[in-house]
Amino acid sequence: MPQKTKDTPMMQQYLAIKKDYPDTFLFYRIGDFYELFYDDAIKGSQILELTLTARNKSAQDPIPMCGVPHHAAQNYIDILVDKGYKVAICEQMEDPKLAQGMVKREVIQLITPGTMMDQDPSAAKQNNYLAALHVANGYYALAYADLTTGEVRVTQLRHFNEVLNEVLNLNSKEIVIDPTVPAADQATFTKLGLLLSENTQVKNSSEFSYTAQRLTLPAEKSVLKALISYLLATQKRSLGHLQIAEAYQVDQFLRMDHSVKANLEIFQSLRTGKRDGTLLWLLDKTKTAMGGRLLKQWLNRPLLDETELNARQDAVQVLINHYFDRIALQEALQKVYDLERLAGRIAFGSANGRDLIQLRNSLAQVPLIITQLQKLQGTALDHYRDQLDDLPEIRGLITDAIDEDAPISITEGHVIKAGYNDQLDQYRDAMENGKGWLAELEAKERKATGISTLKVGYTRVFGYYIEVTNANKQLVPTDRYQRKQTLVNAERYITPELKDHEAFILQAQEQSTQLEHELFVDVRDQVKAATEQIQDLAKVLAALDVLQSFAVVSEREHYVRPTLTMTDQNIKIVKGRHPVVEKVLGANGFIPNSLQMDDATTILLITGPNMSGKSTYMRQIGLIVIMAQIGCFVPAEQATLPIFDQIFTRIGAADDLISGESTFMVEMKEANHALSQATSRSLLLFDELGRGTATYDGIALADAIIEYIHDHLGAKTLFSTHYHELTQLAERLPRLRNVHVGATEDHGRLIFLHQVLPGPADKSYGIHVAQLAGLPAAVIKRASKVLQVLEAEGNDLGGDGVVATQIPLFNLADTVAEPVVQPQPAVIPVALQNLQAELAAVDISELTPLKALNLVNHWQQLVATPNADQSDTTDADGGHH
Repeated sequence: MPQKTKDTPMMQQYLAIKKDYPDTFLFYRIGDFYELFYDDAIKGSQILELTLTARNKSAQDPIPMCGVPHHAAQNYIDILVDKGYKVAICEQMEDPKLAQGMVKREVIQLITPGTMMDQDPSAAKQNNYLAALHVANGYYALAYADLTTGEVRVTQLRHFNEVLNEVLNLNSKEIVIDPTVPAADQATFTKLGLLLSENTQVKNSSEFSYTAQRLTLPAEKSVLKALISYLLATQKRSLGHLQIAEAYQVDQFLRMDHSVKANLEIFQSLRTGKRDGTLLWLLDKTKTAMGGRLLKQWLNRPLLDETELNARQDAVQVLINHYFDRIALQEALQKVYDLERLAGRIAFGSANGRDLIQLRNSLAQVPLIITQLQKLQGTALDHYRDQLDDLPEIRGLITDAIDEDAPISITEGHVIKAGYNDQLDQYRDAMENGKGWLAELEAKERKATGISTLKVGYTRVFGYYIEVTNANKQLVPTDRYQRKQTLVNAERYITPELKDHEAFILQAQEQSTQLEHELFVDVRDQVKAATEQIQDLAKVLAALDVLQSFAVVSEREHYVRPTLTMTDQNIKIVKGRHPVVEKVLGANGFIPNSLQMDDATTILLITGPNMSGKSTYMRQIGLIVIMAQIGCFVPAEQATLPIFDQIFTRIGAADDLISGESTFMVEMKEANHALSQATSRSLLLFDELGRGTATYDGIALADAIIEYIHDHLGAKTLFSTHYHELTQLAERLPRLRNVHVGATEDHGRLIFLHQVLPGPADKSYGIHVAQLAGLPAAVIKRASKVLQVLEAEGNDLGGDGVVATQIPLFNLADTVAEPVVQPQPAVIPVALQNLQAELAAVDISELTPLKALNLVNHWQQLVATPNADQSDTTDADGGHH
């Protein structure tokens, strides 16, 4: 009968450790495996697709368990952490062969979504930010750090929406909170899928003292201390690679909230959710991982400083003008590894010999880059060249100490180069001589015994031995060997001489491995002392990398250097293009458009059919502004731009799934955010605002919003609408100008011109667009009839706010196919009358030969089909007969 499981000493140890990590998967090391028990095993086996077994299977309540090999554990850890879980690594802290009683174990690291050190190569150009939040005196103090690079930043914000925007922009997966954070804010983070972590062990540390040395605000120091304390508590080691915290205010940069970046597709495509088809995708021609990360940071925070922007533009211009020097710079950068993350791993104590070789090889490129930049002396690149340091001492140390073919493991030898340490060379010589001695022994014993197949071998379990097959066992001289092990097909022996030499070789091997590990750690610590210099070098190389990327794209796509000014708000863009759409369509497939807005024009009211390009035009202006304010050249023939302080957008329709708000509520909130925050130096891009409600509500709101912007804000605004009633605003708002995206009809077919032209559109063309979308012909016909009635009534409103004439919009009889009418001679005059009307409307001066032939063909069909009702019959592709 099964017995109730008793907690063995090992399970008692496990439970005691697990008690301190209740919300964590505990990877408990037993031999060559990490084991999971109880609920961890049940849940882990499902997530990781492992076989669930049990400990003490014959007991009444066997303990669920599953495990993973220690050498493959990282893959399983990555899966769990990527899904938002925490993993505690519990290691054996002593050799089981030497332990008395239970092997001592303890958690050596807690890996969380925000503290992942081992990054997937596909994420090399992405930061992994851990955030922390603290509320004091009505302000939110936010700190964040990337443990892999050591970057640390801190800011103070007034409203939770600003916090939310920063966290979303950072793409943080985990945030450390304390009791000062309101429960409602915590709930919002949870809805967004962020892992909330609490840290109850906030304390001073050398890392905090170092990183906080430039901070002055108490709240910023408090949140930074919480962040650093959490990192120390989870990583359980010194974090000497953390950089001095950089304090910033969000209004130091061009402000764009998360929805603006989403609407303009800066980092993520609205259609696919991926990086392809975004501004980042277009601009990223960086050669290094750290350059890729810096480009993303620049796009997240465009500049407001005219001097710094001009310096970036000057550097891009130099690189465009010196093609061959730029190519040489790119080739050198291509060979530079991720210095920031190498420095992080070295300081973290997880770097191996290959990491140090990568660092050495990267440093070897720096003199080549310096030489290349010296050829461009006297240019904007001098600033970067003067900051470069190839760290010759570090490079020389690694060259002397680390083997070129060092393995991944640092505990199994072959990491330290021969000639670096005399004692290590002696151990290696002893081992080599020992192996030679063994070969001599084998030859001597074969000769003495006459057994040609006798061999001397070694196993980790039984050590060295002399092996003789059973067929030759009778040839072994009596008392020559001592029997050591019997196999199925052979006998293994030992001799006192071999036993002594075994001890000598194994001792040399053990001492060699131990010494080699100590030497490697010493080299790594010497390199660690240069962490700050390596990080400084990485920043300079990353900036050079981004600037050469701008130069490549600007030259290849024929961009121009924009003129930026803080003195006025005038905009002049000559033949501007949407950079991403142009890249996808090709230069010949995109129709450019200009924009000019001086002091006399603050609002452009854009009308025209849906699908005609209004949204593309507005996005294009936003992207040109962002590109200019990160220092890149822009897609235009000429561009003069003010330096904007903020960009606001209302483009596209989407419900807010997090708060459960409708499209219209989202529209109004975004509009309110813009109206309450914008200044005269802001750019507003409003696309079809007000369409989420009833027509007259929408018109009234759009009217009032436009008036408010015009009278109170003075911000440069592009406002597209399908409400033609709003075009009348130009009569009473002097700084509003009507423009439209052109379209024309050709035999009933709608043709988009994709050109922005002066004045309002003549009509909406909504039914034509519906026809292009493939709506049934009966629906199109009925809509045309309703439109005729509405236009005849003048869209007048009755005194009670309803349409004066009620229209039977859903008369099903009109949607049924009409009966076939037999040909009647009386119809012929009708056809001739229509022919006469069309002839009278033809403008011969604009008639090309091809159009003339098409018209003659059309008239012939018209006369040849006397039974057709010319006013209503529409063919499948939308053309009228």
